[in-house]
Amino acid sequence: MYEIVEKRFLATDIYLMDVVAPRIARSALPGQFVMVRATETGERVPLTICDYDASRGTITLVTQIVGASSRLICRKEQGESLLDVVGPLGCPSELVHKTNDELQRLRLLFIAGGLGTAPVYPQVKWLHGQGATVDVVIGAKTESLLIFREEMQAVCRHLYIATDDGSAGRKGLVTDVIKYLVEEEKQSYDTIIAIGPMIMMKFVALQAKSYHIPVVVSLNTLMVDGTGMCGACRVNIGGQTKFTCVDGPEFDGALVDFDEAMRRQTMYRQMELAAANGTQNH
Repeated sequence: MYEIVEKRFLATDIYLMDVVAPRIARSALPGQFVMVRATETGERVPLTICDYDASRGTITLVTQIVGASSRLICRKEQGESLLDVVGPLGCPSELVHKTNDELQRLRLLFIAGGLGTAPVYPQVKWLHGQGATVDVVIGAKTESLLIFREEMQAVCRHLYIATDDGSAGRKGLVTDVIKYLVEEEKQSYDTIIAIGPMIMMKFVALQAKSYHIPVVVSLNTLMVDGTGMCGACRVNIGGQTKFTCVDGPEFDGALVDFDEAMRRQTMYRQMELAAANGTQNH
């Protein structure tokens, strides 16, 4: 059992939890995830580790209610426990393999879309500690859905906000901000890292390619069982079949077949809706 020592409401249907998991906290690296099961009747849910504190022995998880199993997780309260937390899983960010000198020479731009802000934060926080120059763009539909705004501001050089309705930051899409930074502000970046909705990452990757900037994307939303055995997270990367949970979740965005990935993402939608509505057959 894994005790929840803190729970916070972040935005509509989005909750943050600090969970006691000492071994995971000691070994986790930016970009990795855990598999979480709230109860014996709940399915395993892959969640990115959005922060970790080895001294406290805790990891921080952010969960959005999208189906029956994520709802079970979010119903847990401070002082209660999650049944299973397994990890860290997946490959960490490639950036963790670089030396401090290499990192300090890089100029990086992170694009965080919606809930993707949670997995962006630990990478930016870690890079800040290594002295890297990092700019961040956070995109959301409206101001009330922005998360980790203050935390991100504390660990990046410049933070830019884009909302669809203009309620915070610039009105428009994250791609509008990228265009502004590159074409108007004449900013140059060695790599763009995008994490968020699949459609957002597709267009960020296309835009980065047009600027001849390497791009990395995280396909964590495709994961189901976290081991590669179910095959649900298969993705075409440069004509080769990869499994997001064991080969990723981060890949070269210029090589990802986003159209196939988006089709795969809808495979279980009807089953998820049925489970959420309590109408699924067992």
